[in-house]
Amino acid sequence: MMNLKNKKMYKILTILSGILFCGTIWGQKKAPLTYIVNRAESVIKIDGKATELDWNKAKWSEEFIDIEGVKKPKYKTRFKMLWDEKYMYYFVKMEEPHVWGNLRQRDTVIYHNNDFEIFWDPDGDTHNYYEFEINVLNTIWDLMLTKPYREKNATIDSWDIQGVKSAIVVNGTLNNPKDIDKGWQLELAIPWAAFRTSYGQNNVPVNKFWRINFSRVNWDFELHNGTYDRKKDAKGKHLPEYNWVWSPQGVINMHQPETWGYVYFTDKPITHWEIPQEEQIRWHLYKLYRQMKRNHNKCIKSISQLKNVTLTYNGKILTPVLEYHKMGWNIYITANSKNYVIREDGKFDVLNKQ
Repeated sequence: MMNLKNKKMYKILTILSGILFCGTIWGQKKAPLTYIVNRAESVIKIDGKATELDWNKAKWSEEFIDIEGVKKPKYKTRFKMLWDEKYMYYFVKMEEPHVWGNLRQRDTVIYHNNDFEIFWDPDGDTHNYYEFEINVLNTIWDLMLTKPYREKNATIDSWDIQGVKSAIVVNGTLNNPKDIDKGWQLELAIPWAAFRTSYGQNNVPVNKFWRINFSRVNWDFELHNGTYDRKKDAKGKHLPEYNWVWSPQGVINMHQPETWGYVYFTDKPITHWEIPQEEQIRWHLYKLYRQMKRNHNKCIKSISQLKNVTLTYNGKILTPVLEYHKMGWNIYITANSKNYVIREDGKFDVLNKQ
């Protein structure tokens, strides 16, 4: 999460990022990253060590990169994942020569310490998504967001992941500036039940994907009487944090769910999975959505006023339709006997064609 003073400033930066990067897919030069999650065949003990055979078989992710996808971070970060009928599991290793933390109250602003963050958008519509942050003291902040900050949203801090299991192992010494540490590692079990939207819903995505991304926030530090704190400049302001991520966002903004990675939960031992071709339609609609937002939803009377409107898909040229109504506007594309729709507030839907 970015160290922004308030949501108003966050929205300003989001608008500016749309202006700067509207010429590419969300500012990204490549498609989002993918990760295949295999089913755990044995019981996973959450102790921060990940010594089970299933963990040994699980593939490491790519090393994290700066959030914009350009700079290589100072310290390495990687993760592994597994799943079973009750939980999705995470094991994360982070290099860090000075392991420190001081926040111990749940649901405090954890990213004011070095932390690790996970973002989930199960249905991929960019609304009603979830965020999880944890520091080296095993202090958690979990929350739900009704929409990204670029739209008028609500942040629900009272949402808690009931039954979460977490363990931290420090490869070094905690809060000791007199030595050099190797880093810290994290193991998590996140229950599927935390994401249910109705009683008794079976929401385990067997052979399906979720949109997920990971972020690591890291701060330069200074010492006060041997105690770590975030470093300040000559005017007494905290220096900006580093944001290192798995799948690059293209802009300094984690709250763009449409740019997150694709995580596929398989019940078969596969080593390769490709993003479905129809996701190209989603990407294209978000490109048009950003152009509309750049123009502040004004002055655009026809879809032809936007740039790069058409999409070549399965050998056909698809032309989106812009429609206005009392509640705002929609843009939709018809293909595969479906209507792919993006609303003015950024919500994405796939509707069967009537």
